[in-house]
Amino acid sequence: MLNLSKTFEKYEALVVEIDKIFKGMQGSHKDCMRCEIHCSDCCHAVFDLTLVEAVYISHHFNKSLSEKEREPILERAETADRKYYQIKKKLHKMYIDQGKPPEEVFLELSRARVPCPLLNEENLCDLYDRRPITCRVYGIPTSIGGKAHTCEKADFKEGTAYPTVNLDKMNDRLFELSRQLLEEIGSENAKMHMSLVPPSVALITEYNEDYFGVK
Repeated sequence: MLNLSKTFEKYEALVVEIDKIFKGMQGSHKDCMRCEIHCSDCCHAVFDLTLVEAVYISHHFNKSLSEKEREPILERAETADRKYYQIKKKLHKMYIDQGKPPEEVFLELSRARVPCPLLNEENLCDLYDRRPITCRVYGIPTSIGGKAHTCEKADFKEGTAYPTVNLDKMNDRLFELSRQLLEEIGSENAKMHMSLVPPSVALITEYNEDYFGVK
């Protein structure tokens, strides 16, 4: 059985850092934020997980939930995975076949809506305490590729300066943790640290020695 405790500890330290930033924004810009229990706007966004996040989610999904609890989630994961595939196929066609600019493709991606497999019938996350970093920063200003983004329900004013989470730098840190994860377990697939997968794939994948190429 793989021992990922060291890398998981580093990842959890990063999560604490992110949660502190989010709570700070709640304290200083409470009137701008619209995050509340049962709001699942972020749970329908289309996004990918870095390797370290995917493995972490998978680990706690199998550890924290019973087989009976996992069954409906896995069914939703298969449905979501098919929708992810259709969306990415459409985006690929827009960019490659139709020659659409990256900005237009990204805008189309931001409009895509697929419910996360972990979102239950009560509009709550079945693995909330272990949710990915993307979920933890949703609702506060972020930037990626030099462009600012925030939740459409929020009241952050355009043209006003706010503390912003740089997702490019955050992803660099996550890629580095993914690299360290592969190093920790002695994987022969070093380039795997740059891989990205949707949450649905993370839940249905068995991250074991065979997957990582560990002898």
